[in-house]
This record gives sequence, C-alpha cells and structure tokens, in this order.
Amino acid sequence: MAEKLKIISLGGLNEIGKNLTVYEYGNDIILVDVGMGFPDTDMYGIDVVIPDFTYLLQNRDKIRAIFITHGHEDHIGGIPYLMRDLNCPIYATRMSAGLINLKLEEHKLVNKVKLITCEAGDTVKAGRFSVEFIHVNHSIADAVAFAIRCPVGVCLHTGDFKVDATPIQGGMIDLTRLGQLGNEGVLALLCDSTNVERPGYTKSERSVGASFEALFRGCEQRIIVTTFASNVDRIQQIINVAAKYGRKVAVTGRSMENAMKVSTELGYMQVPDGTMVDISQVKTLPQDKVCVISTGSQGETMSALTRMAFNTHKQLELQPGDRIIISASAIPGNEDAVSSVINELYRRDCEVVNERELPLHVSGHACQEELKIIHALVKPKYFIPIHGEQRHLKIHAKLAREMGMDPNNIVISDVGHVIEVTQNGIRQNGTVPAGKVFVDGYGVGDVGAVVLRDRQHLATDGMIVVVVSMSGEDGQIISGPDIITRGFVYVRESEDLMDELKEVVSDTLYSCEDRNIRDWTTIKSEIKGDLSAYLYKKTKRNPMILPVIMEV
Repeated sequence: MAEKLKIISLGGLNEIGKNLTVYEYGNDIILVDVGMGFPDTDMYGIDVVIPDFTYLLQNRDKIRAIFITHGHEDHIGGIPYLMRDLNCPIYATRMSAGLINLKLEEHKLVNKVKLITCEAGDTVKAGRFSVEFIHVNHSIADAVAFAIRCPVGVCLHTGDFKVDATPIQGGMIDLTRLGQLGNEGVLALLCDSTNVERPGYTKSERSVGASFEALFRGCEQRIIVTTFASNVDRIQQIINVAAKYGRKVAVTGRSMENAMKVSTELGYMQVPDGTMVDISQVKTLPQDKVCVISTGSQGETMSALTRMAFNTHKQLELQPGDRIIISASAIPGNEDAVSSVINELYRRDCEVVNERELPLHVSGHACQEELKIIHALVKPKYFIPIHGEQRHLKIHAKLAREMGMDPNNIVISDVGHVIEVTQNGIRQNGTVPAGKVFVDGYGVGDVGAVVLRDRQHLATDGMIVVVVSMSGEDGQIISGPDIITRGFVYVRESEDLMDELKEVVSDTLYSCEDRNIRDWTTIKSEIKGDLSAYLYKKTKRNPMILPVIMEV
C-alpha cells in the first residue's frame, strides 16, 4: 500500500503569524517556515509566542530539512528556539539567510546550525522530498514559493506573495513556472489567505515612490520616515528620493540597522556615495538636508519613533515642524499603540503624514483577483487555505469553489490537525500536540495557561495577602491577622474595609479552632473561601487571595 503524504500546520491557521507547516512522507519530514507570533494584549509579560514543537522533537530523527519562504518574523522568528534542540539544515534565499544568521548570532547558535543559501530556480533533495524554489513578489526581497515533490505528487506552497508587475527589484513573480507546474499536475495548493477579503489587485510597491516624491519636493523641514525594517524596497525608495533632493540619510532603531547591514552587504540595496550619515551627526545639519529612517511604525514600546515621541531618544530630539511620514499600516491589534504615538507627535507640534492622506503603504499580500490567477494557473486537485484567521480561510475556500473546485477537495484545517493526502483523496485524520508556547525573557514555555490566568487575575482584580502567626503547639493566634493589598484598593482610603476583612479572617480562624481544625492547608482554604465570598458581596470584585500562616 502506498504511503500517504501528511500535512500538519503547527501555526498560521486561525491566526496571523507563527507560520509552521510540516510535510511528512514515510520516515521523512520537512518543515516550511518556523515563525513566531506577537502576544495579545491580555498576555501580560509575554514577549513573543512560538509554536509548540513537541511533535517535531518527538520525531526529530525524521526531520531532513527546514525550508524558509522569506525573512519576516512570522516565518523565521521561531528558528532559534527550535534549533536549540534540533540538528538539520536550513535552506533559504540570500536575504532570508542573512536575517536568520543575525538571529542565530543573537542566540549563540551560528556554529551549531547548518544554513544553506539557495536561489530561485534551485531544487533541493531532502529524504524522499525534493523542493523547488520559485520566485514570488512580497514586501521583502528574495521571497519564494515552494514546489514540494514526493511519491504521492506535487504540492505548491505559496508562502506570502502578491503579483507585482513593476517591482523595485527582482522581477515579477514567476507565473510562467507556476503555469508549467499546473500543466504537469499539482496535487495540492497551500495558498496565502491574508488579503482574501480585499477585492481587486494589490498595488505595486513602485506606487509608493510617487508619494515620497511629493512629500520631499520643496520641503524645508526635517523629514523622519518610519516603515517596516524588512521592507528593503521601501527603504531603497526613501534613500533614492532623499539623495535626489540633497538630503543626508541617518538610520535609527536596531532592527532597521540590522536590515540595512544585511541588505547592503548582499547587494539588495544600493546607497549613493556620501548619502548615509551617523544619527549623531543629524543635529549639525541644516533641517532641509536631513532624512531619518526609523523603526516604530507599529508603536512598539522601545522603538526609535516611540522614544522620539516621548523624548527619551538619546541622539535625536523632535522639533516643532518636523515632518513625520508613517509608511505602514497598523497591524490588527496595534492600533492603540500607533494612535498613542501619533498623538504624542502632534503634542510636539510635528506634522504627521500617514496613509490616510497619501498612498504611503501597499500590502505584500495578494488580493482576490491575484489569488484567482494563481488558482487558474496551478489547477490543483486539492486546496488547503493557509495563513489566516477563520474568516480568511473560509472566504478563500469560497473563492476556490466559485472557480469550479469540488467542495470535497477543499480542506479548512486547524493547528495540530493532520491532513492525509493520496492520489485518491484528502481527509483530516487525527491530531498532534500543538498550540502556543510563551516566551517571557529567557524563559521558554515556563509561563503556561495557569500562570497567564493568574497574571490576568492580578491585572484585573489585584491581590490580597493575609498574614497570621499561629502557635505550632495548640493553634492559638499569636499575632495578626494583617492584611496587605496590591492593586485592589488604596489602604488609607479603605481603612474600614480593611478592619472588616480582619474581622472576617479572625472569625474564620476561631471557627476552625472550635471545629478542632489544625491542618494549615485546610485553614488557608477556609480563609480564602470566606474572604472571597465576603469581598464579592461587598465590592463585586474577585482579587487573588494569598493566606500566609507563620508557625511560631
């Protein structure tokens, strides 16, 4: 009996980010992308979210290689956390490999990981799989799709893409090769769903250049532009227009500096001689000769633009009249942070220009008509929408049905679900361990659902600590009870309530004594129960209650 191809997403379904897809045939596994996600607002203290790698570590001996579509964080951010415990080669294009290398350096893994650079058009063998790199357009250089071959057939995994007929560099997406694959026969298409709700076509990256031209022409103020650090083509356009109007360019923000370093070293960015200056030199230049490119388009707390807005940037102080160009749209969930920074910029009498006034940002993802082109060219037997929340996946499935695909050949999956594909059918069959792993500082996975629930509890209702000293011999109260609160009420203004709480605890302790309860754990439980009930009745709040009994 022929082996089945198993396709398992460990991230990137019913969510935006932490993309990771597993392809398994017999005793061979390959991975496409190992991304990370950003925490929701209720994930207190969490820095990043990565996929659950349990299944991969259980099957580490089967994993032949990791293939990377492009260098965005939601596709490469999880690599250092996985490669601590895994030993297999990573294949990526030059720009992606450069950005991955920075991450490996940061985590001191460079000498442990075998990172191999490929070009569009290359084919790599990995066990029973062979993977062909196909050039696509996206908002970062060197993005690729993969044609993944195994004995069952060919799967096309698009990664993030759009169809850009006039890209800044790298040429148009290789539609010819996609059409050839379609004619040869594609078993399954796994396609990006991020922009499936938008009708029409995504605008070309080149269209943003005209807006920069208009904003730089005749401007006598300093110009500060913030955009995504990974969008090399956007940064190139900013540098080009700045050089055209005789402005020196300085860069601020660690991720921006890293991206500039990688892209210039690899030849993806050409900077005219004498254009770049150090950020410390900006204050010595005339205002109309300055252009600063900064991180912070998403209102990130420690980003350069946020530090400028709140006057904590060490080398640059904003001045009234500075023209701030925000060349990005807010990622869902970041709207409040972006709005806060913009308000602060206005407070400093800066002129803020964003995409509401001019076309200063274009997406890197395909809209409906571009997705239809891919479906029409590839002509897959089966379709699995990826990279999106539930609504994106459902709308993409509807689009495929409208183009004539049999509904039985479309599978909307979920993280951890196993899809089995043969020439004769496709079905979901079983699950593997999957979910979110939280990274908090140096801790990976040590903050679980229980800790997170406690943090949410503390953040919403605060905490009360009850301290009482009791005799170890006969259980008599020696001192207390004392009540300490944090994040619940301000004690001085609520002295009456504190006295009432002490009375409640004292009554509970005397009740335990009357019932001859000497077990500290039971006494703590009684204090917690009685105090919780009283507090909810009195204040309609549920603070965390921590009874502490000191044995004397």
